[in-house]
Amino acid sequence: MASRRLRAFKRWMKSQGIEFSDAIEFTDCPEQGISVRALCDLKGGDVVAQIPKTACLTIKTSGAREMIEAGGLDGSLGLSVALMYEKSLGQDSPWAGYLQLLPSQECLPLVWTLEEVDSLLCGTELHETVKEDQALLYEDWKENILPIVYSAPLKLSPSSFSVEEYFAAKSLITSRSFEIDEYHGSGMVPLADLFNHKTGAEDVHFTSHQESDDDADSDNTDNSKLSKISGENKKALGAASTGENLFFHGDSESLSVFGDDPVMLEMIMVRDVISGVEVFNTYGSLGNAALLHRYGFTEPNNPFDIVNIDLELVLKWGCSLFSNRYCRARLSLWRRLDYSGCVSENSEYFEITFDGEPQTELLTLLYIMLLPEDACHKLDISICMADKVNGCVGIILSEKHDITWDRSSEISKDLLLTEKVCSALLALADIRESCYGSKSINDDVEALKRCCMKERKLYHSLVLRISERTILEKLRTYATVGAQTFQTAKKKRMKRH
Repeated sequence: MASRRLRAFKRWMKSQGIEFSDAIEFTDCPEQGISVRALCDLKGGDVVAQIPKTACLTIKTSGAREMIEAGGLDGSLGLSVALMYEKSLGQDSPWAGYLQLLPSQECLPLVWTLEEVDSLLCGTELHETVKEDQALLYEDWKENILPIVYSAPLKLSPSSFSVEEYFAAKSLITSRSFEIDEYHGSGMVPLADLFNHKTGAEDVHFTSHQESDDDADSDNTDNSKLSKISGENKKALGAASTGENLFFHGDSESLSVFGDDPVMLEMIMVRDVISGVEVFNTYGSLGNAALLHRYGFTEPNNPFDIVNIDLELVLKWGCSLFSNRYCRARLSLWRRLDYSGCVSENSEYFEITFDGEPQTELLTLLYIMLLPEDACHKLDISICMADKVNGCVGIILSEKHDITWDRSSEISKDLLLTEKVCSALLALADIRESCYGSKSINDDVEALKRCCMKERKLYHSLVLRISERTILEKLRTYATVGAQTFQTAKKKRMKRH
């Protein structure tokens, strides 16, 4: 039996013209929340839900639209005000039946206390990012939202627009909103946000009738598709394996009207799902840091996990061996070869993949840092004389390894993995590891075993820490194997000569 809040939500959906297939059901679990399951076999191409854009909570549809636009707010900032306003109305809001289904806030690090961020996320990719987010959001609230509350013609309760309410609204928008169209921008899409995420396992796709691969070639694609829905009356596009037609819940008189309406959103199956199985959406190919940051959860053994090593950390390692002037000169030489790391705002960094493999750019920087003076001088001259710099490192490598170098090809990582570069990778792994504090990865693993899913903050921060530290262990293995391979190749070259 559906929970009380689900029954209320279904009544609200019917009143808003939201249609959903008889082939799916909503389940409400106290521990895991709401999920969507298949009641019978679903096929790729089946439309399992249709949602009028008028049922979505956006800046344009909110009762606070004039106030938001008069304040010059847009994007997620304006949507946050719209959400806070509708929540402040309680049962008087047109979205009351939907809002009662949502938590007061999502458990994103954004709404954690500073003490929790420092203790649980220390050393992770999120630690500094979350603190910066919190500072920026507070400034947004102070400069943009607070003035509106006291100057708006609407009678607003300051408590409903407090900084705590803003952070709560922001957590819901960050984790639940969808991009609807150019007019509405992003918004809260009822029903669509009930499908849970699973990495690499997209069962259902959110789309607008105005969104089509063929839109650029034909303006009639969507209309023919919709007329098919309308012509079949209340049948879904697909049928169950029994051959029986699937029917849509909702207003029996409304589907033909909505079927020809270009302002509909759809949830369409993109692959087959068997009866009894949960139907998943996919929020993207995201690592655990991004998942926890945006959605408040993690996935063990996530293949999209990465660890970043900041350029400043590389320079710290370099300055432990050489002078600051030496390191800056070698960095400048690396840049003259048109290399750079990944850049995000004021930070430059290098990614280590899930398998522990570093970026070629990092290996090249370490290689140049460790070049003997004569080789470095020769590289410097080659850069000055070359029309194109992409082959300069290759010239040095070809001479050192007695190989023929193709200037048009990319530099092989294997050639860059000298014994000294591998030692540098091991040192960088240790420096990066030290950011997590005195507790070892084994301590984290044992803590995760004792932890339960109810302790969401602790559980997901431990999964993130373990995921990142496991990658650092793989980086060490990568460097160790690389050093062994280098030694073997060196012995073979010595035998040839």
